[in-house]
Amino acid sequence: MNNLPTYSDIESAHKRIYNIIQRTPVMFSRGINKITGASVFFKCENFQRVGAFKYRGATNAVQLLSDEEIQKGVVTHSSGNHAQALALAAKIRKAKAYIVMPNTAPKIKVEAVKSYGGDVIFCEPTLKAREKTAKDIIEQTGAILIHPYDNSNVIAGQGTAAKELFEELGAIDIIIAPIGGGGLMSGTAIATKFISSQTMIIGSEPKNADDAFRSFYSGYLIPSDNPKTIADGLLTSLSQKTFSIIKQNVTRILTASEESIIAAMKLILTRMKIIVEPSAAVPLATMLENPDIFLGKTVGIILSGGNLDLDNLHFYNL
Repeated sequence: MNNLPTYSDIESAHKRIYNIIQRTPVMFSRGINKITGASVFFKCENFQRVGAFKYRGATNAVQLLSDEEIQKGVVTHSSGNHAQALALAAKIRKAKAYIVMPNTAPKIKVEAVKSYGGDVIFCEPTLKAREKTAKDIIEQTGAILIHPYDNSNVIAGQGTAAKELFEELGAIDIIIAPIGGGGLMSGTAIATKFISSQTMIIGSEPKNADDAFRSFYSGYLIPSDNPKTIADGLLTSLSQKTFSIIKQNVTRILTASEESIIAAMKLILTRMKIIVEPSAAVPLATMLENPDIFLGKTVGIILSGGNLDLDNLHFYNL
């Protein structure tokens, strides 16, 4: 497939966005290390601007637009974190951001998009509805589509999180990132393969939204079909671009039950005293379900975001 991002693109993205994004901390918990039998280091993208790694990719993509291109604004469809990220990235360039969101999106994410100046347009919670609504806006306004993950500039930006993690830790036996549309996993895999080819690259996914798992092991792209999972940031399907990158670079994909995801959230909250959203807890949940893979290993986890809906904590059983 043409136009797949390279590590050189990740390096360029990092230079471009370095003074705009946060260089997030890497943290660990002795308690979690004892429970898992591994040395686990969390790249805390929950402390990133807008509360998620998505700001890296959105910022890179928006910064690469010319002054002429940005004049008519940008548009995307997103369940939340990319929506917030693009709204803020556009605001920094004094541009309009049209954000198509499913009418089931968490209230905290909708309000955050609006607070960053995004113009929210609701649609039905299907990929078809999201894409059609975005297409209509493009036809009406001329805005440029910044796709949440099917965009090489976005993927390159997401890869900067793994680059920073290796810069801080050096050797890592295993690196894990969650998979929704595959942008973070793709960027993480490209960076890891270049920096540390011996590192095992693992994708993590909810069992209730395991389209990437099924695609990876079948060898062909299987779209997600109305998944139901607490990890609302991982509901989207892979694109051909992200699937191609994942097939080439990822070692294996593991899944986790809803119960394990909640248990992992509780562990991070109680042992590390930091807030994460369900999607960010999925990598640790896969470790809890597959302890033998990680025993005695140094493990890096991209902790993808912290936009937890505090008005609905009962939903998470926290």
